[in-house]
Amino acid sequence: MMIGLMACLTATEPGAAATPPWLRDLFPSTYRPLPREDTLIVHATILDGVGHRIEDGALLMRDGRIAAVGPHLADAKAHMIDARGRWITPGLIDIHSHDGTYVVPITATDEDASDVSELSDPNAADSWIETAINPQDPAFARALAHGVTTLQVLPGSSPIFGGRSVVLHPIPATTMQAMKVPGAPWGMKMACGENPKSEDAEKRRGPTSREGEIAFIRAAFAKADRYRQAWGRYLAGQGTQPDDDARLDTLAAVLDGRIAVHMHCYRADEMAVMLDLSRALGFRIAAFHHAVEGYKIAPLLARAHVCAAVWSDWWGYKMEALDGIRENAAFIDAAGGCAMMHSDSPFLGQWLNIEAGKAAAAGRRAGLDLPPEHVIGWLTANPARALGQETRIGTLEPGKDADAVIWSAEPFSVYAHADMVFIDGAVAFDRADPHRRPRTDFELGRTPPEAP
Repeated sequence: MMIGLMACLTATEPGAAATPPWLRDLFPSTYRPLPREDTLIVHATILDGVGHRIEDGALLMRDGRIAAVGPHLADAKAHMIDARGRWITPGLIDIHSHDGTYVVPITATDEDASDVSELSDPNAADSWIETAINPQDPAFARALAHGVTTLQVLPGSSPIFGGRSVVLHPIPATTMQAMKVPGAPWGMKMACGENPKSEDAEKRRGPTSREGEIAFIRAAFAKADRYRQAWGRYLAGQGTQPDDDARLDTLAAVLDGRIAVHMHCYRADEMAVMLDLSRALGFRIAAFHHAVEGYKIAPLLARAHVCAAVWSDWWGYKMEALDGIRENAAFIDAAGGCAMMHSDSPFLGQWLNIEAGKAAAAGRRAGLDLPPEHVIGWLTANPARALGQETRIGTLEPGKDADAVIWSAEPFSVYAHADMVFIDGAVAFDRADPHRRPRTDFELGRTPPEAP
């Protein structure tokens, strides 16, 4: 549990420390934006992520921020790009990625001892997935080339408490810290249902039933609450400094509202139980991930302000997924909920725009009005909200980070390509420029394919 590791980072005198140990960042970001220049993109169809569609629109990016969006803009000093016949959207956000841990290509070693999950205990809340990230994973470059500008890497779903997530930009880097988004809050992965109970039954090391999972969660949070209160007394100048416990640090931060829960859950009944449990124990669920039966409780999710990160059409591959339907995202959205698409796969992470297009098409066949200017929010504004980053990314509004994509065609078309991808106003990918189509060290010496 790394007892004592945090002691060197916290005050030894009562009341001298203003920050509890669970908020210390052991691996601070060293991210720096790529070289950039002020840029004005003109004559494009713009989906701003707020629900607007601007024909023959323009986007001005200055000093790494969105400066202006509108039908008629000018800036004589900015580099101009004519995007006539093309589309602009905010940068896509993959809310559920395993890039850098479930690496491509996967090896036999990874199958036997994967970095996706720490499996020694059903409570791996002390693990931080960022310490396992391999920046050389080609999946990062592939995601970038398909419009992804931000992604959250999560631990896997075998432990009940999987540990902390990390938010990254998929840019070329030698270290995880150079990809880490400064100031982005951690999330914590939790899991319910088949995966953790099956893992524990196989290893005979934890709960083997759904009711056992709930009992385990209650006990863990009760212990974390006592730990949090002890630290609260110490920081207020009362009593002695508690021993540091890395597992309890993460759970205490969840109870403190500083870390939001991203919960692997499939069935509607389980999600309803988890919502009640979160209210009883005092923690916040930012999103249910996979949420294959989310459509069954769509109004409940909307009232609870909990997002659902889903696929377009994955279903039937295990018992929990038997009732999956293609209209899932659309029905959650229609109830006033927060629908998002996610990858959970290094390959699907390259096609999030197509995932949203398929899900929206299913909704339209069911009679729902889902224009592109609304659907783009499933990939941008909604995941930004679930990450607690809605004031920085997810929409093309003045003052926000200049993360944007120029698409060759309507972005939900199978014929659309990401022509240019901007992160913080810098060109991170350019389909027309081989020098701006990043490759990892793993791919050096290999002949890159020609851009389609």
